[in-house]
Amino acid sequence: MRAAILDDYQNVVLEMVDWGPVTGDVDITVFNDHLSDEDEIAARLEDFEIILVMRERTPFTRTLFEKLPKLKLLVTSGMRNRGIDTVAAKEHGVFVAGTPSVGSSTSELTWGLILALARQIPREDHDVREGGWQKTVGVDIKGATLGVIGLGRVGSVVARVGDAFGMNVIAWSQNLTQERCDEFNARLVTKDELFAQSDFVTVHLLLGERSRGSIGAHELGLMKRSACFINTARGPIVDEVALIEVLENNRIAGAALDVFDVEPLPLDHPFRRLENTVITPHLGYVGGASYLEYFNGYIADIRSWLDGKPINEIQSNAP
Repeated sequence: MRAAILDDYQNVVLEMVDWGPVTGDVDITVFNDHLSDEDEIAARLEDFEIILVMRERTPFTRTLFEKLPKLKLLVTSGMRNRGIDTVAAKEHGVFVAGTPSVGSSTSELTWGLILALARQIPREDHDVREGGWQKTVGVDIKGATLGVIGLGRVGSVVARVGDAFGMNVIAWSQNLTQERCDEFNARLVTKDELFAQSDFVTVHLLLGERSRGSIGAHELGLMKRSACFINTARGPIVDEVALIEVLENNRIAGAALDVFDVEPLPLDHPFRRLENTVITPHLGYVGGASYLEYFNGYIADIRSWLDGKPINEIQSNAP
């Protein structure tokens, strides 16, 4: 039986864990590059019965399932993947499984990005290497207002750290309550109030029909000129055109972004040239502990499926 591992950008999936439990039954092929065209993806994968995907790097749509009649098992890292049409998978006889995950890596990266913006770390690092010295004046975060959009598993950790730094933490999401905010010493505000009052706005929503495009020109237009915007959730939550416009016109101080509408980020994308951005290549879930959970989960899912006792089924990705 043939298995394909997709989008192993760092070429580490076979090195980090022991694949011995399945190598006697499965011939594994690893792909390090990324394909975006669905027909090219289908042509590459048409002979594989098992496919392992990393998060939402490669979407699996109804039309892609139709082009992969040999596919029987699809495993995604993590127990949620909005890029997989699970209804279509079931209709085509494909078992979709997930893996355990570590919840801390995205919140840690969020704080790396906040501090990088506040203290201009990337720019100062570059200037020192070029012979410069102290070109910028950093922003103190103690006493500043941190606006957290979404107090779920990631956002709640970000809020706790903000509180520990002595920040004024405010929060909003559609169904958020003050009772939930009290757990993290945060104050519930309206969406408009959050954007108008925050010195740092950080996004931690799940991508769904309600959240897609929910941060646009109106919300960004409410922000202070001195404020910064951070997104480590999903790119399509934010109107990318509107964000580019406010950054190009310096209507906010800057943005730190780990997620984008199209990934990998196109080479000619404006975010690559804007000086008031810090951009990272979707590193929120990219950490050693996370990868160990994912890769060992791949092996466990394959082994259990081969043994006729499949585990970790993902029933639905509905919001």
